[in-house]
Amino acid sequence: MLEKSKVFEKTYRDYLSRVATLDFGSMTETLGIGVDGKEAIVPFFGRPYRVRADGIFTASGEMCGFGVSVVLCKYFLMCPRYTPKEGDWVSYKDFKDAAPFAEAFVNTAERPIAKNFANRLEGLVVASKGLGGSSPDMDLSYDLSTRFDPLPRVPMLMLFNDADNEFPAQCRLLFERRAQWYLDMECLAILGMFLSKYLKNGGHHKDLDVP
Repeated sequence: MLEKSKVFEKTYRDYLSRVATLDFGSMTETLGIGVDGKEAIVPFFGRPYRVRADGIFTASGEMCGFGVSVVLCKYFLMCPRYTPKEGDWVSYKDFKDAAPFAEAFVNTAERPIAKNFANRLEGLVVASKGLGGSSPDMDLSYDLSTRFDPLPRVPMLMLFNDADNEFPAQCRLLFERRAQWYLDMECLAILGMFLSKYLKNGGHHKDLDVP
């Protein structure tokens, strides 16, 4: 565990050193962020985080967990030169480099949501609203379809069918195809994990480390 923590810390410090060289002002439109002096302000599932050279912090000044830190660092480091056009919605496994993480995505994101909210559709509705979820502008035949915005340019679509006499509850999580230009596959998988954890927590934020 100690050795693992050292690896995480080294990775985090490396990311921060690279983020410190970025011009946040040139990224405002592409990433949908704000800038306050030497800090960048970016919403993560609707909650503002402050990104600066010495770390990533919540609005109250607490240093956030490793999982959030890695995702936010990657969001800045992978900032595309131009804003990609919004694309079609795709499953996680449909991304080119998703194969090594596809099973983990199902096991830490889609399956837990289905299990935690089977026969609890109203609970999922409440938790989704608490996390800023909104109804997508699409005609979809699911018991619940909700759009989330983990990051300004990386929305997620949750499609949920509750359990019935024939089938267990099922959940699918989709991304816009352009998400691959903003985050790598590991970070997209982490987004799914956070969504699952936040929903289980009733839609309330809780900083979590990568398990």
